Amino acid sequence: MLTNMSTGHPGAPETTSAPRSRRTHDDSPDTACLFTRLSQLGEGPERHAVRDELVEAWLPMAHRIAGRFRDRGESIEDLRQVAALGLVKAVDRFDPAVGSFESYAVPTITGEVKRHFRDRMWAVRVPRRVQDLRNQVRLARRELMQRPGSPEPTPAALASHTGLTEKEVKAGMEALESFSALSLDAELTADGGGASLADTLSVADPSYDKVVDREAVKRGLRRLPERERAILYMRFFQDMTQSSIADRLGLSQMHVSRLISTSCASVRNDALADSGPPT
Repeated sequence: MLTNMSTGHPGAPETTSAPRSRRTHDDSPDTACLFTRLSQLGEGPERHAVRDELVEAWLPMAHRIAGRFRDRGESIEDLRQVAALGLVKAVDRFDPAVGSFESYAVPTITGEVKRHFRDRMWAVRVPRRVQDLRNQVRLARRELMQRPGSPEPTPAALASHTGLTEKEVKAGMEALESFSALSLDAELTADGGGASLADTLSVADPSYDKVVDREAVKRGLRRLPERERAILYMRFFQDMTQSSIADRLGLSQMHVSRLISTSCASVRNDALADSGPPT
């Protein structure tokens, strides 16, 4: 761009001022012409070829961004794959008329990698709101401890710094420990001869299932006629045979069998129906 630097005197020299380069890294190629061409092409082999050329040209930048997240529990190869996916999305969505590709692609790729950590890397799944609290607490803790010799900030200090409540800060601090989990085979003592974490877990008690089943059938049993309730009581609680029940009630054994079948089906259907809490 030519800039007239004359001072008003005849013969004053004209100097040129070179524009500043926008490139800040060696992995930022000049692909403006390719993006313009891509925007003018319809679907087809030629468009796919140009798209692939752009992705390949900018792939080193995507790998550089992935490298920022190394040593966080994920392999660098997996991170590069995620960053490459973000690069593909950036190439597909970029409009060359609105600015430089690098300015658009960097936040797009970075966001893709962060989403990978947020959605895939939690050993203990926590709600999105708690994940956000975790990030706020982590950043606040780092800011408060930047000065050498600074003590570990208290929940009250973190709450004051972030504007959160102490309850929210404590939830965020708990989430800091949820990114990874101990194996159930982890030993509780350091001597190597103690019990494992799995040994502290309770086992299923079948008695609880019986309680649940009894509560589930109460409503259905109340709805049965008195005779049917009496038949089920004699059959399942007094352990009487169908013949004995038939003799006591003056019915045929076949009739008793049908009544038991229909009554059980009615109680089962009522227990499985989602019609509100038992009365």
